[in-house]
Amino acid sequence: MERVKLAVVGAHLKGMPLHYQLESRDAQFVGARATAASYRLYAMAGSEPAKPALVHSDDGSAIAVEVYELDMAAFGSFVAEVPPPLAIGTVTLSDGTSVKGFVAEPRATKGARDVTEFGGWRAFIESL
Repeated sequence: MERVKLAVVGAHLKGMPLHYQLESRDAQFVGARATAASYRLYAMAGSEPAKPALVHSDDGSAIAVEVYELDMAAFGSFVAEVPPPLAIGTVTLSDGTSVKGFVAEPRATKGARDVTEFGGWRAFIESL
């Protein structure tokens, strides 16, 4: 059975409010990883639960992510629930490999707080 690796960066991390969406699809945890040093992370304004926006940037940093593996049907049903301005695209990891993962349209940064300095969503949430 074909499987897809998916990097999650925020509300889908273990212990976060939307992690159940992965558990309900029998997603298998692959490991904690980091993106290549070419992303910025933003706390989107007005999102509930609080969600980050991962945006590719020439002046970015490595951002902590968790990688999961899902079968193709589970991946498809998961992607169908991703609300704009978030999207699933291709994310480059620090080891140079690429996986599917959460990315954001540029409009996601409007009114958002740049939280790249925390190195990941979990560290940002713990700082609050």
